[in-house]
Amino acid sequence: QVQLVESGGGLVQAGGSLRLSCAASGRTFSNYAMGWFRRAPGKERELVAAISRSGGVTNYAGSVKGRFTISRDNAKNTVYLQVNSLKPEDTAVYYCAAVRLDIPTMVAGRYDYWGQGTQVTVSS
Repeated sequence: QVQLVESGGGLVQAGGSLRLSCAASGRTFSNYAMGWFRRAPGKERELVAAISRSGGVTNYAGSVKGRFTISRDNAKNTVYLQVNSLKPEDTAVYYCAAVRLDIPTMVAGRYDYWGQGTQVTVSS
């Protein structure tokens, strides 16, 4: 089992930034590729970013490319999502997820473990 706990969400004005964190425990963190996804009210879950085990390879959804940056610190068992130039449409609950693969898959259904989420609200 892998336990994931997100933090760093909040209320921010459009154009602002946040840094989301996801702390992992339970298994060897570096054995898992990690992803961040989000779910807005009334919308489907969207995987916004993923990172390989070492952090050397990343993938992004087109809607966030250039504004969001995923990174990880394997020594701290933590994955981050830096979210910049926020827009009201970025309002959602943000979740991190782990998959025992090396590839940073953007297929949400492949992820094995999920956190409880952190709310990001962007005001216009």
